[in-house]
Amino acid sequence: MEIDPRRLRVLHEVARRGGVMRAAEALHLTASAVSQQLALLEREVGLALIDRSQRRAALTPAGRVLAGYAERVEEELAEARRELTRFTGRLSGPVSVAAFPTVIRHLLVPALATLAEQHPRLEPRIVELYGAAALEELRLGGVDLVITEHDADAPVQERPSLVPHRIHVDEYRIVVPAGWAQDRTGIPRDMADLADVPWIAGPAGQACGHALDRLAALHGFTPRRVHVIEEFPPVLALVAAGHGAAIVPSLALLEVPAGEVAVTSIPGVGARRLDAVTRVSRTRSGEPDPVQAVVVAALREAADGLAARLGEHWAPR
Repeated sequence: MEIDPRRLRVLHEVARRGGVMRAAEALHLTASAVSQQLALLEREVGLALIDRSQRRAALTPAGRVLAGYAERVEEELAEARRELTRFTGRLSGPVSVAAFPTVIRHLLVPALATLAEQHPRLEPRIVELYGAAALEELRLGGVDLVITEHDADAPVQERPSLVPHRIHVDEYRIVVPAGWAQDRTGIPRDMADLADVPWIAGPAGQACGHALDRLAALHGFTPRRVHVIEEFPPVLALVAAGHGAAIVPSLALLEVPAGEVAVTSIPGVGARRLDAVTRVSRTRSGEPDPVQAVVVAALREAADGLAARLGEHWAPR
């Protein structure tokens, strides 16, 4: 019995993603191509691996057994790549990172330049994906790293089989319309000045949304959320147009023209923590993937380079 290991990988994806369509998306194949590979694998082993009597394709008992071996093959190949790297000293191959816009622009873009210079054989791929969907893709092996954010004052959520690597602590700023300096009593100087103003708030599950809830509870007011927006460019556009105050991270302010919004000097707003999350290594050596390690190092180097830029352009005022 000859078994093509490439077809084992297809079976592996179908097993862990729960269907042909999702496996096809992960493998960048059509559903028809995945079905053809499965049919060929069934012919090789002489057994039905997929139960096609149901509306949604499911693995047969034989399919589940073979999928378990397919997972072991994937792990052994990953270990082999790590071992061979020790001989060549050169990292190569694809590495995919899931992130959100501010991190892509201000951390991943400079990190890519570092990787291209130091490890030219790497093939980085960036996917704009974040939150629970990004972490699920990491668990399934669709991406190698995920950049996450959370309010630094919130407890760190434990995630089995995943490891966070701190990249950057991004300080929050409270921004208000520039016109408030003339229309009101001046730029707010403390949270008491903001108790009754309209807010452009982040969703409850977002770091900035959590920060507003935390500050409101601490200072004893209920924020009047006139808009709930996830992405920072529209948040800042609404602030600039005079629709309310907002909490945004410093990275989101790097490209805002001077004078478009007013950045307050209110202290104690907090920060969001940015982490690069990887899967726990299940290899015999137990060592982290060297490719992931150099990506994390490049991200940290990019974060270190932001310190002077942030201090120069967005000191509180």
